Amino acid sequence: MHEDYRKQSSAVIALIILSLLIAAVPAFSGEPAASGSGGSVWGADYFPNVTLVTQDGKKLRFFDDVIKGKVVALNFIYTNCPDMCALETARLREVQRILGERVGRDVFFYSITIDPERDTPEVLKRYAEKFQVGPGWLFLTGKNADITQLRRKLGVYDEENRTEKLQEHDLSSVIGNQATGQWMKVSPYENPYVLATQLGSWLHNWKMASEVKRNYADAPQVRNISKGEEMFRTRCSSCHTIGVEEGAATGLRPIGPDLLGVTWKRDRAWLTRWMKEPNRMLAEKEPLAMALLAEYNNIAMPNLGLTAVDIQDLFAYIEEESRRVARKHHGDEHHDHHH
Repeated sequence: MHEDYRKQSSAVIALIILSLLIAAVPAFSGEPAASGSGGSVWGADYFPNVTLVTQDGKKLRFFDDVIKGKVVALNFIYTNCPDMCALETARLREVQRILGERVGRDVFFYSITIDPERDTPEVLKRYAEKFQVGPGWLFLTGKNADITQLRRKLGVYDEENRTEKLQEHDLSSVIGNQATGQWMKVSPYENPYVLATQLGSWLHNWKMASEVKRNYADAPQVRNISKGEEMFRTRCSSCHTIGVEEGAATGLRPIGPDLLGVTWKRDRAWLTRWMKEPNRMLAEKEPLAMALLAEYNNIAMPNLGLTAVDIQDLFAYIEEESRRVARKHHGDEHHDHHH
């Protein structure tokens, strides 16, 4: 048991070191890299101290109240987003579960809307409640110009490809430690255990006693995995399980349905289209799509930009895993019967 734990911990640390090497460039383009006391570079003279408003209507200053002296995860969303915002929010929810009570104590999460005219504090509060976010995670709105300025400073505003369409917004989240000047962009597909370790240990220069270590037993074992399994872990697992046993222990309401045997239960053509263009099916008010939306708290299935090959790989993995879960369940029943 301890040997497995050590192997998993070593593998996760190896993944972190690799990701840090890849992401060792500063998150903010066109600015000097932090040298030594990075806080002096990424300080009050760099970040605008604009006023933002929380989902509870409380006013905060961005530098003084939101990031000063803190380890933070920041992402930019909007509540009507048809694609990646829900995935990013679900991913951070998983990171919050892993870090536990440290969120709000030595790690802080902030989701800032890029659609402040529609996303009032009340709308953001309902959105946060849909995802059952815990303490230490604030949803913020403010003036459009102020939020755009923040996105520019954080390097998540694409000047060249900017259009008036909200869905063109950059997908990057940013994590950082303002006091040390360590900042990096994060993909929405990042492994939540790696992200939790970056926030909980690396950004604290490994000085914090990490509660996350006891959770590594929950991490998927690092081994050779199929394309479909890799895709499921990065795109699907924050919202879906295969066999309720995996999700039952979290105490959180599932964001999407369990997918055990889904390829056998649903019409293949319908399921293929649902994975390819759920936003169009919802726009058309397709009956089954609307029923799923209502059943799962009006959290829309995002369009993940999957290709036909991606979808076939996912189907193959879901079927393989469904068979494995069914065999395990059958084996447990057989074992109980003999005892």
